[in-house]
Amino acid sequence: MLTDLTLIGFAVLGTFLGGLVGLVPGLHVYNVAGLALLLFSSGELGIGGEALAFLLIGLTIGWITLSHIPGVFLFAPDDSSVVAVLPATKFLLQGRGREAVLLMGLGGLVATASLLLIAPLLDQWLRPVRVIIQPHAHWMLVAVIAFMLLGEWSRVGDRDPTPLRRLATAWGYLGAGLLTFVLSGLFGLVLMTRSPLAIENAFQNLLPAFVGLFTLPGLLQIGLMGYPPPAQPHADFEAQPIEIIRGGLTGTIGGLFASVMPVVSGGIGGLLAGHATAIRGDRLFIISQGASKTAYFLGSLMLLFVPGLGLTRGGMAWMLSSTFVPYGWRLFALCVAAIGACSALAFMGLWLLSHPMARLTAHLRPRAIAVGSGSIAILTTAYFTSLPGLMVMLVGTCIGLIPVFVGGRRMNCLGVLLFPISLNMLGIGPVLAQWLGL
Repeated sequence: MLTDLTLIGFAVLGTFLGGLVGLVPGLHVYNVAGLALLLFSSGELGIGGEALAFLLIGLTIGWITLSHIPGVFLFAPDDSSVVAVLPATKFLLQGRGREAVLLMGLGGLVATASLLLIAPLLDQWLRPVRVIIQPHAHWMLVAVIAFMLLGEWSRVGDRDPTPLRRLATAWGYLGAGLLTFVLSGLFGLVLMTRSPLAIENAFQNLLPAFVGLFTLPGLLQIGLMGYPPPAQPHADFEAQPIEIIRGGLTGTIGGLFASVMPVVSGGIGGLLAGHATAIRGDRLFIISQGASKTAYFLGSLMLLFVPGLGLTRGGMAWMLSSTFVPYGWRLFALCVAAIGACSALAFMGLWLLSHPMARLTAHLRPRAIAVGSGSIAILTTAYFTSLPGLMVMLVGTCIGLIPVFVGGRRMNCLGVLLFPISLNMLGIGPVLAQWLGL
């Protein structure tokens, strides 16, 4: 059995590695975690299950925090932060990119502090909550989908001469959003029912789909129309402490909801919490999304360490539980300690790196970066999933390009998970799959 300090050391090492992964546009933490699990299963990693668990904790924290930099400065979001892209991009075009990055990081710190405070009560609180929610999870998930789709807004041009033209313009945008959700949902149903990937790549089943839906469309947009953003003269941020606390707590509530509810991502959770608490303004929204992302990824991972709870949520927790299941209050306490220490370390890295990145932004070549990042994403997909994965990625890219170039929110691409799993929870997924010949 490894000592406590050794396990914390593995978490710190994972934080450095995760930070490096987070700085690469389009590279997701699940890609690296999947590679680590492959090496661990084959005995090539040379560490035990406890060390692997804490390495992945640090990897997650480093990636969550440092991925804000390319997400803002290079417009390369992942599925959990895609909701915050528009306000953050607005800040970037106003020369306030570093402020947006730090606001997301501060939101993540508020979420981390909240998780550390409620950690001793998780077991006591979540057991009754789980008993209450579990019988109603199916219709709650349907309600979340309905809210997400009904929240799509129309964009009517003032120059349209007639009411009929304005109606057509509005429904052209709304229809693109609905089409994105339906197509991505059917895409997910196919992947979950009859995946073309080999059985040994089952843990990376959705990797090519996520690369196609979320990574490549944005990179293609940059490659075709990208230009260097303006200079970033604003080195500091203007948020008041009350704004940071309010936005952070709002995002934390949404992230915790997403970490308990199946399938719901941190971005959706943050959007729901923002509407529930009536937050207004880009600054509060950016803070809440940074907090939601952190609370979702770390909250779902922390739940795996609660002894006897048996609640596995989030991709990282599912991947880790396939090879190692933490047991005992000692590991839970060490998990909480590692999250606190590594989050502080990761934020220090974000603070230090965001300033030179802001100064270099005007000298970057976004198109070259998009080509390089896209190549990394494609090569990673090919390495893990071979030719069938590349075909899945191509289909996902075609769907993901709809909101980028036609209209609708990119969050609708999450139908790849929401649609098939909600149908399965309602008991009609197998019927539809059989009707479609799957």
